[in-house]
Amino acid sequence: MAANWNPKARQWVQGRRGWKTNLQSKINFWQSAHVGSHSGSNQESLGVASKIIWMHCASLGEFEQGRPLLEALRKTHLNYKIILTFFSPSGYEIRKDYKGADHVMYLPMDGAANAAAFVDMVQPSLVLWVKYEYWHYYLAALKQRNIPVLLVSGIFRPTQPFFKWYGNFWQNMLDCFHQLFVQTIASMQLLETIGKSHMCTVTGDTRFDRVIDVAANHTPLSAQLQAFCEGQQVLVAGSTWEEDEEELIHYTRVYPRIKFIIAPHEVSEERIKDLKQEFPQALLYSGLITEPYVANDSSNVLIIDNIGSLARLYKYATITYVGGGFNQSGIHNILEAAVYGKAVVFGPVYEKFAEAKDLVDAGGAFSIENALELEALLNKLFNNNEELVAAGKIAKDYVVQHHGATEKIMRYIYTNRLLMS
Repeated sequence: MAANWNPKARQWVQGRRGWKTNLQSKINFWQSAHVGSHSGSNQESLGVASKIIWMHCASLGEFEQGRPLLEALRKTHLNYKIILTFFSPSGYEIRKDYKGADHVMYLPMDGAANAAAFVDMVQPSLVLWVKYEYWHYYLAALKQRNIPVLLVSGIFRPTQPFFKWYGNFWQNMLDCFHQLFVQTIASMQLLETIGKSHMCTVTGDTRFDRVIDVAANHTPLSAQLQAFCEGQQVLVAGSTWEEDEEELIHYTRVYPRIKFIIAPHEVSEERIKDLKQEFPQALLYSGLITEPYVANDSSNVLIIDNIGSLARLYKYATITYVGGGFNQSGIHNILEAAVYGKAVVFGPVYEKFAEAKDLVDAGGAFSIENALELEALLNKLFNNNEELVAAGKIAKDYVVQHHGATEKIMRYIYTNRLLMS
């Protein structure tokens, strides 16, 4: 029903149409190529269906979380095909051309018929479920067929239904997993209260591995962007919502010598139009890169109107601001900023995120409640280089100290022989 007026819902519906035909066509192609390349050998009967790894992600953030593991498996198991599924258009539409997978698609609606059809078509050797999204029929179908399923970078909280008096249905879904790789000791302790700690391993968060890899292989953005930032104090605000931008508007006007780069969470035409109204003198990145940049004191705000550059943008910042902290869902990924040794600022809703709480306690990140607090904090940091550098060092050291989750999960896969070469 929502697809009649909501563009995102329309993508959700349209993207799932014809999934059986498209998937079967892809598998048939792999099958014929496999048989052709092994003509006359006793491997012919194995078929490509026994050589598939399936990773499911709710959206883009979960994909970035699972990506280090997916790419590690790609390097070590070249003879396996990889199927990547998304629930949300915000993940699929951005990563549908991702070259690290052999097939990218929407996860068909959870139901007994869809789940059985999908699993029987794919016949995965291994399934990787990233962070959360527990679809009953899919998990039941995988358990029934004794296909190993691993939860990657899981996080559990007391408010989740697993830990309520009515949680048996949800607890049964956990029994469909072979192993739960969780981010924190607190998650393991919660699982212990429902008798699931025996199938749980604390590995940390694979996002740390991902952001370290991105930073280590950083490639510069446009020369015009570098010229815009050169010799200036710069605040990069990433994944912002309207509530975040409302906190920034006054500061951008009062401090014209500071450069502001705003990368909104969504870059639809309507969203960019709203941003231009909020920041009338702002430049659009799409316009900035069309010709050599000429310094203009009346334009100290740059709006990023594309997707995919945020993780590299943070490197240009003096201070970073990560959006989402004024929404119930909470802040976006602060590790993308922290890995570059940048102090991180965000709104008040961050309690669900262990890394945010840790960095606030350590002094590498700062939470603000309103525009007045933001102004006071930014003035303090911009005018005290020693404190700014110290906060950035705390942030970077924290990221480096928490890497290694991918390696731990890979070791489990090898030790338990979940994939055969």
